[in-house]
Amino acid sequence: MQKLGKREEQIMQVVWQLEKAFIKDIIDELPEPKPHYNTIATMVKILTEKGFLNAEKIGNTYMYTPLVTLAEYRQQDVATIKRKYFGNSFTKMIAHFAKEEKLSDEELDELVRIIKSQKTT
Repeated sequence: MQKLGKREEQIMQVVWQLEKAFIKDIIDELPEPKPHYNTIATMVKILTEKGFLNAEKIGNTYMYTPLVTLAEYRQQDVATIKRKYFGNSFTKMIAHFAKEEKLSDEELDELVRIIKSQKTT
């Protein structure tokens, strides 16, 4: 799976949130200043060609739905970060975020609970 560019990821975030969208819907959800319709149409076409979106013709327009879920993309993205910055070590990655994000006691307890629950599954 390819890495998305900044604007591509922004568009995918909208489509993941809406689950199905027309170009106009995507533009409506993007922050100001709103990009031009043709710009988004081109980006959506690229995302379709890359296999991230499905295009279904409805009348004289297209409705877009994700072919890649947010969970699938997130998993790949996190795996890349883990490999690239933490020597492929989950422990080093979690330790970094626990330290840098200054997690509260409640957040640390939740993290430990989640990790422990993985042992039973």
